[in-house]
Amino acid sequence: MTTQYAHLYGPVPSRRLGLSLGVDIVPAKVCTLDCIYCQIGRTSLATLVRKPYLPASEVLAELSDRIGQGLACDYITLTGSGEPTLNTELGCLIDQIRTLTHIPIALITNGTLLYDPAVRFDAARADVVLPSLDAGNEAAFRKINRPCLDLAFQTFLQGLIDFRARYQGRIWLEVFLIEGVNTSDAEIQSLKDCIARIRPDKVHLNTAVRPTAEPGIKPLDPALLQAIAQRMGPDCEVIADFPIAHPHHLPESLHSLAQADQTAESIFAMLKRRPCSIDDLCSALALTRTAALAALKMLTAANRICTTSKAGRVFYAPAPDTPPTDS
Repeated sequence: MTTQYAHLYGPVPSRRLGLSLGVDIVPAKVCTLDCIYCQIGRTSLATLVRKPYLPASEVLAELSDRIGQGLACDYITLTGSGEPTLNTELGCLIDQIRTLTHIPIALITNGTLLYDPAVRFDAARADVVLPSLDAGNEAAFRKINRPCLDLAFQTFLQGLIDFRARYQGRIWLEVFLIEGVNTSDAEIQSLKDCIARIRPDKVHLNTAVRPTAEPGIKPLDPALLQAIAQRMGPDCEVIADFPIAHPHHLPESLHSLAQADQTAESIFAMLKRRPCSIDDLCSALALTRTAALAALKMLTAANRICTTSKAGRVFYAPAPDTPPTDS
């Protein structure tokens, strides 16, 4: 039987992290930003206040169980349906994970709280940190990321710079590009100037290939993305396309979703984190297309999921009135 967890999902294939076990450490959608492109949707609680939103003990209990079942992945990735650095138990959680496994730890963060020395101290425990930078100035920051009013762009930027100055691990900076918003020559140059000050090990370019919080968010043409990547420098690459996993790289446990209801629950757990196409689901969960379609039919009949389209692709997501679950 496939165990369902409240705080873990995957392992799922990631273009940046290989096979990654996701660990949610804040509730949906508690965040410091309300980005117009967010695939999870609008922020329900915008805050800069840190507290133990989810106790580390709950997360560690699930992770210990998952490791005990046999966990094969490239990274354990601390993330969330919000901003993970809002959780004051972040540093403790990383330390405790290291007592359970030697699998490297990644932290996916929007980077907005790195101005706080305590957050920098916690984040520095991870093996690789993946922050974001979508704007090179205050006006674009407000338009794209819609931060809490007390958060200024220069404070955010300085936090990233200060973190790089002391952090000895790897920083992979994600830049989300939106056609007509942050893609002019001036905006790209301002981003490039900020990136030069941050000095990340890699720069990853992304764009709106999935449904977004606000309508009308246009993805960049792949050729333009590649041109911007070349302009950014040799350490920049495009990550916009969803990866195709090879079944032999997935843990054996993901190949044993024998029951349709278990498959449906595994799919629904994925969809709670982000909208997915059927190809995404087949790739992430090592499902045949027939099995995925059967499970999606069950979830649709139960009014638990709905569909939307983006750039000619169909994506599945929880229905708007779907109540939260602990699965």
